[in-house]
Amino acid sequence: MPLHLTLNGEKHSIEILRRKPYLVLKVDGRTHEIPDWSAESIGEMAVDGSATGIARAFVDEGGRETCFVRIDGRTHEVVLIDPREEGAGHDATRDEIHAPMPGAIVSVHKQAGEQVVRGETVITIESMKLQTALAAPRDGRLLDVLKRAGEGFDRDELLARLEPADEV
Repeated sequence: MPLHLTLNGEKHSIEILRRKPYLVLKVDGRTHEIPDWSAESIGEMAVDGSATGIARAFVDEGGRETCFVRIDGRTHEVVLIDPREEGAGHDATRDEIHAPMPGAIVSVHKQAGEQVVRGETVITIESMKLQTALAAPRDGRLLDVLKRAGEGFDRDELLARLEPADEV
């Protein structure tokens, strides 16, 4: 049975085909071999014969665990989709961008009134010396951006909002 997750707001299907002697995954129908994998937070990983550095951090948001993965200088947000939410018609599109952890705004890339495309960077934040791009959760128009560069914020604080989907 495949797992479903979002990667930077985009839904993907993952199936574990084999765990030994190395991990083999099917991601959106494409098979990937991962022979070198470490449970450490910082290390190196080989995927389909190419080695790359990787760093991981987990944030538990009231029972919903988010994983931030940094690969090749880019930070990605990975969230496992609860099958109960999916089956209940839970809408994965959101109108708000919240802080996944406490930190400070590094830069604001989009302003209120501007159109954004799902996955496009709206704000870059920094927390514990790790910069993370916060992306638009869906296509739409920004209603407001509530913080400026240099300002701090707490975990789960609202940083930006999109106009409700039915008004766009």
